[in-house]
Amino acid sequence: MQAYKFSDIGQWLNGKLIVGRDTTFTNIITDSRSVSNPKDSLFIAISGKNHNGHQYITSLYQQGVRCFFVEPDFTISDHLNDANFFVVENTLLAFQQLVAYKRSLFACPVVGVTGSNGKTIVKEWISQLVGKSKIMVRSPKSYNSQIGVPLSVWHLNATTELAVFEAGISQKGEMEKIASIISPTIGVITNIGAAHQENFSSQQEKLQEKLKLFKDSDAIVYCADSKLIKEGVERCYPNKKMFSWGTSSDCTLNILAKETSGSIIHVEIKYKDEVFVLELPFSDEASFENAMNSITVLLYLGYDFGYISTAIKKLVPVAMRMELKEGVNNCLVINDSYNSDLSSLSLSLDFLVQQSKNKTQSRTLILSDIYQSGIPDLELCQQINTLLKDKNISRLIGVGEGLRTHCNQFDMDAVFYDSTNELLQSLTTHMFKNEAILIKGSRNFEFELVSEVLEMKHHQTCLEINMNALVDNLNFYRSKLKSTTKVLAMVKAFSYGSGSYEIASILQHQKVDYLGVAFADEGVELRKAGISLPIIVMNPEEKSFPLMIEHHLEPEIYSFKVLGQFIELFKKEGISDYPVHIKYDSGMNRLGFVSDDQQKLFEVLKEQQELRVKSCFSHLVGSDEKQFDAFTHQQVDAFKVFTAELERHLNYSFIKHILNSAGILRFPEAQFDMVRLGIGMYGIGAVEQQKLKSVTRFKSFISQIKYVKAHETIGYSRQGELSYDAEIAIVPVGYADGLNRRLGNGVGKMIVGGQLAVTVGNICMDMCMIDVTGLKANEGDEVEIFGPDNSVDDLAQSIDTISYEVFTSISRRVKRVYYYE
Repeated sequence: MQAYKFSDIGQWLNGKLIVGRDTTFTNIITDSRSVSNPKDSLFIAISGKNHNGHQYITSLYQQGVRCFFVEPDFTISDHLNDANFFVVENTLLAFQQLVAYKRSLFACPVVGVTGSNGKTIVKEWISQLVGKSKIMVRSPKSYNSQIGVPLSVWHLNATTELAVFEAGISQKGEMEKIASIISPTIGVITNIGAAHQENFSSQQEKLQEKLKLFKDSDAIVYCADSKLIKEGVERCYPNKKMFSWGTSSDCTLNILAKETSGSIIHVEIKYKDEVFVLELPFSDEASFENAMNSITVLLYLGYDFGYISTAIKKLVPVAMRMELKEGVNNCLVINDSYNSDLSSLSLSLDFLVQQSKNKTQSRTLILSDIYQSGIPDLELCQQINTLLKDKNISRLIGVGEGLRTHCNQFDMDAVFYDSTNELLQSLTTHMFKNEAILIKGSRNFEFELVSEVLEMKHHQTCLEINMNALVDNLNFYRSKLKSTTKVLAMVKAFSYGSGSYEIASILQHQKVDYLGVAFADEGVELRKAGISLPIIVMNPEEKSFPLMIEHHLEPEIYSFKVLGQFIELFKKEGISDYPVHIKYDSGMNRLGFVSDDQQKLFEVLKEQQELRVKSCFSHLVGSDEKQFDAFTHQQVDAFKVFTAELERHLNYSFIKHILNSAGILRFPEAQFDMVRLGIGMYGIGAVEQQKLKSVTRFKSFISQIKYVKAHETIGYSRQGELSYDAEIAIVPVGYADGLNRRLGNGVGKMIVGGQLAVTVGNICMDMCMIDVTGLKANEGDEVEIFGPDNSVDDLAQSIDTISYEVFTSISRRVKRVYYYE
């Protein structure tokens, strides 16, 4: 990567240049949590509604970063004397302008991909088809946002022969900024659908906004069979070169015939008066559309059909997510065999570090050769080695000729193989123990085979947790808060069944202020796993007090008995000012001090030095139900009075909090100093639930299909009986997995192939039966028990319970799979 002199920025952009000790930078960071090569980095301090990058500048300076973009209200203190600052009104805009300037220095073909769906797949398939024939730069993962696009385009360099970047927008006015950064010579519009429709008045308006990406393009690739896209492109750019594909004879690529045979599509195409036949290695329409867009781009770039027909057969599905799974011998396995380049490797290593269960846990990287980097293998290996040392990687297992040839560049525990097959032949599970393992490889290395060896073997029923959706939901709630309002995230009850450490780690990475657990042992588990956030224990038990002190857990104090026990222990241990949290009962009539207790409580708290009130809080009874609004206001008013009196007696301030997930949305005036966010993070039970995303998906598969005659019985106690000849699918999930027995006999419904299938007969301990008559289901097909297509709220209502119970009932024996898309 080319180095740029910081002082030169003043010649490229408008702003105030403050040079402490001029230096060069090669890479740009916008996230203070993801720093590698700090001395070569420029940090963009971006300010948002609920975050401010400026507050991390001192920490980054201490790590070695010396180049910063800041806004005028940032005070440059004396201890930052040898740092360099570029002061601008808007750091994000200046960042975009900086990268747009760099983009203008390069003349290689640049493909810009936009659309509602398929952007990432088209980008990756173009890369797969081009293969080693060109040195490419492309967006890492799905970096297509206002920040992701400039981070991607920054990687253009003098050796780049082709670049492919994707661009996504969610509202009007965003594409103009992205367009000037990517400035594509070739534009691709994949399709227009319902995704991100909420901020557009119509699909026509959304198309119009997306097409702004192509204002400087030489040609536009699109499917002319979409009337909306065809008319939109031709109306917007009547003088540009159209490189269309479709069934119409006036398309650049005219599809003469298409036939699906098993898992293959045979397509006959007419191009430049010649007819060609291609064999596409898939059968679904979405993949066909994505492949045709990719093929059309290659034809525009000058590749011939002979090359394409060979390359297309090697296309492999794009794994759109990075999965975190339980591994053998107490290991953690992260499978990210999606793509492999330096940018995405750095991102994946950040996730590995974030998920390592403590700072001393050994970290192993299984890495394949990186193709199309544009960097000589020797230099590439040197850069990888530096990156691995920065991330404290303990061991490297390298696969591929490039890594093996330059194995002497890695000064760590390392072993190398020529091929994945050679690695698999020598791979045994006893080689790994108590470590975090990242599997990162180019698609053609088929590292999913390596992942299969290292994963802990469970039965196929699993609970998937979408980390992107969790973070999006967290940010949705944060968008409803004042910038000064803190967030206490509840991770009690195994994070509502989703897994304690994994969820807590994400929340810590997202810089929530507090975590809440029910019992001390939950907090101890998090501490042992490396969680350093303040943790409140909501139900402290006397026998756990010493453990709480040892692991710096902060107790909820809800009665004089508990208060006295803690004071006695603190005196015995010689502890003073230990943080505690006072629970006030404002109407729940559960745990907590009541108004009649307040004078005695105030006197006790005021007279002792052993503890310090860190917060005072209360629980709302019915914040999600309008019928209880008057009582909710009554609770809030009582809480205000109680906390004001407590603060007056103590003569110091403390954090106050009363709102839960529903309360955040319905009573924003009662935010006080902090809010408690629980099941709302999972997209459940919210007033504005349609704006949230489903985080968890409970799924299994069909292990067998039985053909049962009408009026024969199915399952225990002969409860299941149908009046017609039926196809009955057996699904290996039962009440031992957390599937409630009340969901049997037609009460429960599951999704098979996008269609509902009802339960038949009683739920068994380890399996259940569903009716798939007429659904064209096959053994091995996936079954969604609840998830995005089968609401957990609906499931809960069908058995007269709440989603909390459904979530927390899922057995620990059910494998949890955490993934980033």
